[in-house]
Amino acid sequence: MKKKIALVTGGFTGESVISLKSAAVVEKTLDRSLYDIFKIIIYPGNWYHETAAGEKIPVDLNDFSIILQDQKIKFDGVFNILHGSPGEDGKLAGYFDMIGLPYTTCDALTSSITMNKGYTKAIVQDIDELFVARSIQLFDNNSENITRILKELRLPLFIKPNNGGSSIGMTKVKEPNELQEALDKAFAEDSQVLVEEFVSGREFSIGVYRSRGITTVLPATEIISSKEFFDFEAKYSPGVCEEITPGRMTTEEVERVNRIIEKVYQKLNCKGAVRIDYFLESETGKFYFIEINTVPGQTETSLISQQVRALGIDVKDFYNALIEEMFS
Repeated sequence: MKKKIALVTGGFTGESVISLKSAAVVEKTLDRSLYDIFKIIIYPGNWYHETAAGEKIPVDLNDFSIILQDQKIKFDGVFNILHGSPGEDGKLAGYFDMIGLPYTTCDALTSSITMNKGYTKAIVQDIDELFVARSIQLFDNNSENITRILKELRLPLFIKPNNGGSSIGMTKVKEPNELQEALDKAFAEDSQVLVEEFVSGREFSIGVYRSRGITTVLPATEIISSKEFFDFEAKYSPGVCEEITPGRMTTEEVERVNRIIEKVYQKLNCKGAVRIDYFLESETGKFYFIEINTVPGQTETSLISQQVRALGIDVKDFYNALIEEMFS
C-alpha cells in the first residue's frame, strides 16, 4: 500500500507566502506511485486539508487526522515545508513527536535552537576551519545599545532579528546615525536582535542532507546581489541577484567547505535537507558562517533545487530520499 504523506504548509509569519509556493512545487513533484499526498495548510487557529473541489476539511489535532468521504485518514509521515513558525522553530516538531508521527525535518530541539542566530553561532564557532563574525546579542531596545555597539564592534554592521528567516527586518549600517532606525526595524520583528560586523567576501549558500546513512553536501550556489545584501527582495524578486550553481570555488575551497558543512550538520544534529549560508572572506579566503535554514525553500528556482539538479539528481528522487529517511 502507498504511504499517506501530509504535506504541511502555511504558517504564522510573512514567510507563509513562500511556504505555499514551495508546497505547490513539492506537491506536483512528489512520486504519486509511492505516496498519497494530502496538503495540510496551517494558519493560527485554522488547520485544514483543501480538497480538489476547494472544500476545507478540518484537521483533528488529537491525532493529526482528517475525515474524507466518511473515512478517517491517518498519515504515515509529514513532509514539512512550512517556513518560519511553527514549522521551522520546533513547535510542530514537538507536537508530531508527542503523537508519534515522523517528519522530514530537524527535531524540536535543533529546530528551536537554529532559529536563533546567536545561539547557533555559539554552538558551531569551535568547529575547525569555521569562523564567525564578531557580534552582540541584544534583548531589549534601550538607549544604551548604540554606545555599547560603537564601543565593542566595528562599522559597517548587519543588524537583524535573531529569530526568523528570509532576511526580514535586516539592515546594513554604515554610519552611526543609521543605528537607531535599524534597531527599531529589527526589534519590530523580534524581541532579540543580533548586531554583527560586516564580513567582506563572496556569499554562498549550500544544501546538505542525509539519506541511507550518507551525508551528501550539494554543490554550493554563489550569490551575486545587485543590492547591498541578500535580503527578502533579492531572494524572491527575479533579476535582483545572480545565482551561480556550482559557485566559483577552487578545489581546495570546495573540499574545505564540504568538510565544514558536514561537521555543522552533525554538530547541530540536523535531519532532512538544510541550507547553510556562508562568506568566503575576500582577503583571507576564510569560511565565515552566516546562518542555517532548516526548512529551505523548494520552489522551482530555489537554491536547493538548483543544487540537486547540478549534482545530476532528479528532484523527485531527492524528495523520495527525504521521505524514506524519516522512516529509517
